[in-house]
Amino acid sequence: MSKKKTVVVVTRKLPDAIETRMMELFDVHLNLSDKPMTQQELIQAVKMADVLVPTVTDRIDSTILSQAGKNLLLIANYGTGVDHIDLASSRQRGITVTNTPDVLTEDTADLTMALILAVPRRVAEGERALRSEAWQGWSPTWMLGHRIYGKRLGIIGMGRIGCAVARRARGFGLSVHYHNRHRVHSDVEEELEATYWESLDQLLSRVDIISVNCPHTAATFHLLSARRLKLLQPHVVIVNTSRGEVIDEKALTRMLIAGEIAGAGLDVFEHEPAVNPELNKLDNVLLLPHMGSATYEGRIDMGEKVLINIKTFADGHKPPDRVLAEVL
Repeated sequence: MSKKKTVVVVTRKLPDAIETRMMELFDVHLNLSDKPMTQQELIQAVKMADVLVPTVTDRIDSTILSQAGKNLLLIANYGTGVDHIDLASSRQRGITVTNTPDVLTEDTADLTMALILAVPRRVAEGERALRSEAWQGWSPTWMLGHRIYGKRLGIIGMGRIGCAVARRARGFGLSVHYHNRHRVHSDVEEELEATYWESLDQLLSRVDIISVNCPHTAATFHLLSARRLKLLQPHVVIVNTSRGEVIDEKALTRMLIAGEIAGAGLDVFEHEPAVNPELNKLDNVLLLPHMGSATYEGRIDMGEKVLINIKTFADGHKPPDRVLAEVL
C-alpha cells in the first residue's frame, strides 16, 4: 500500500520549476492566481494542510493558528524573515517553522549597495528629469549630489546581510561602523575594518549613511524612533532593505519633508503594500517595491530550500532550516 502524500498548501505563485518539483513529491494545492490569501482562506489552508508554505504577505497569527488542524506540523516559510508568523503560537501547537537563510544574502546586499550609491548621487531624480525632458544639457552646478568615498556607513544589524553590505562598502571607500545586539567576532571586524558601537545613539550621531539590515522583532519595532532619528545629522541618508517596521515611518517622513534628513532609499515600508503618500512626493527619496531578493537565481534557491525542508520533515527528520528563536 502506497504511503499517503504530504498535503502542502502554497499561498502564493512560486517559480514554475519549484511548483513542478513540489507536484512530483507532494499533494500540493497551489495559488495560481497569485493573489494574497484572505484571512478566511488562510484558515481553510491551515485546516487542511500538513505543511503550509507562506510568504511575507501572509500574516500567520494566533487567530489563524488556533484554527489549524492536528495534521499541520510544519510551516515552511518561503523567505528568510519570519516576523509575519506567530512563533510562540507555533511552538505551543507543536508546529515547526523553517525559513530560507543564506540564499538571499548577496542579492539583498547588492540592492542595498545600489541604494547607498543612488540616493547621494540623485540617480532617480536625474532619471526622472531626463524622461520629463527637463534636462537642457550639461551644467556645472545642476543635479549635484555627494560622493560616498571617505564617508562613514553605519550598519544596523551585522548579520549575514550586514556583513555582505560591509564588504561591498569597503570596496567603495566607505568607513564601516556597526551596531548589533552582540559584537561580531574579532576576525570579522578585522576583515571588514569595522568599528563596533555598543550604543546605537552614539553611532547614529556620528555616521553619514545608515543601512538598516536587522530583522523585525518585538525588540526592533521602531528601533529608529522619532527620538533616535533626531540624533542624525542633516546630511545623513537612510537606506532600508530589511523591514519597514524597524523605522518610525511617520517620523522619518516628517524629517525628510523638513530637510532634517538629506534623503532615503526605501525598499520596505511599515504598512506594506501601502506607502505613505507624502513619501511619493519627495524628490530626495528613492522608493522600491520590496525587491531586495528579486532575482531569478534567488527565488529558485529559496524554493529549493523550502523543498529540502519539507522533504526532510516528511521523511521523519529535523529540517535543516528550523527557526529556533528571534535573532537580531
